[in-house]
Amino acid sequence: MRRGFYLMASSSLIALIFLCLAWELRLAPVQPGGSWLALKCLPLLAPLFGILHGRRYTYQWASMLILLYFTEGIVRATTEQGIGQWLAIAETILALIFFGASVAFARLTRSSAH
Repeated sequence: MRRGFYLMASSSLIALIFLCLAWELRLAPVQPGGSWLALKCLPLLAPLFGILHGRRYTYQWASMLILLYFTEGIVRATTEQGIGQWLAIAETILALIFFGASVAFARLTRSSAH
């Protein structure tokens, strides 16, 4: 079960990184030709290695970081049209998957002293 949450968190984080890059550089950039908004994927790189190595502390703080992407997805899903709206919905779904899997992984890996 722990392995399943690890895979869900890892894959959704990697997918979210690629989605952010593709969205802002190619699929539906704010400005034609891409924008600096593609740099929003950089904070997602910070927890990547800790998530891939199964570090509980990283799962804990990354579950708070991902709420920023969830919020952006909700805002842009309600304010954009067309492909931008669909990409925002995908961002929201990936953020929710990551959040749920991270919280579940952190709960399953807590020490028995609690």
